[in-house]
Amino acid sequence: MDKKLNPLNSIEDWEDDLLKRYPENPSEKKEEDFRDYKNSKRAESVKEFYKLNHQYQSYDFVCHKEATFLQFNQRKMSLWDALEFLNTLVDDSDPDIELDQLQHLLQTSEAIRADNHPDWFVLTGLLHDIGKVLCLFGEPQWAVVGDTFPVGCSFSKSIVHSEYFSLNPDSSNPTYQNKFGIYKENCGLDNVKMSWGHDEYLYQIVKDYLPKEALYMIRYHSFYSQHKEHAYNHLMDNTDIKMFEWVRKFNAYDLYSKAPVPPDSKALRPYYEDLVSKYLPDTLSF
Repeated sequence: MDKKLNPLNSIEDWEDDLLKRYPENPSEKKEEDFRDYKNSKRAESVKEFYKLNHQYQSYDFVCHKEATFLQFNQRKMSLWDALEFLNTLVDDSDPDIELDQLQHLLQTSEAIRADNHPDWFVLTGLLHDIGKVLCLFGEPQWAVVGDTFPVGCSFSKSIVHSEYFSLNPDSSNPTYQNKFGIYKENCGLDNVKMSWGHDEYLYQIVKDYLPKEALYMIRYHSFYSQHKEHAYNHLMDNTDIKMFEWVRKFNAYDLYSKAPVPPDSKALRPYYEDLVSKYLPDTLSF
């Protein structure tokens, strides 16, 4: 599990290679069939999700949620308690899959493990959506899941269903009506507020326990407008650019390993219990 990564020539090659192997199911989905927000049978419900998300994810909203949840006083529980809760959740923003979150996490981590990546990379596959426990604390899904994006500056048109940002109060705030907004050029993403959700929440919970590469994967795995469209290069510093190669590598597994056949969670649990105990404490503060 400590074998070093040998990335292909480009991220596009990496994704093409993964698509040859995942998902291993009769549908043989092609790359263009993933994140299809027009033709998916869930397209209408996903559209309604993003209408709410884009209407309410303002700069002030993000500040309020950070003040509320980054005190980590909601509950103490083990990672496995959090995973069992996710068994009840199907992501309203995802047009690709209707499996519960635990199955998706295992599909992601098992795809990573099958390619002999370092064990912290495998663990990241298992962990990356744990922040969705915010739904357990009464948060609506539009404030927990979905694509993330910077707030405090203009919204990129490359963001999925960007037409709904016209409903957002920040769209009428002159301070935010250019690509820099309240930020400076190449200030670094650590200085940029992202829309509130499970990515930032989990990052803040585990930031003292995992390698920097893993933390970038967790914090920015839903930042799709940057993954491929590079819509926010002007805010990124050199560290961000370097680390986003890891984000893109992870994202290929997160997206293309989705399949309707669930993994055997009982058989896999002993391996993942050992892996979790290597990096994380017995209980975490949520």
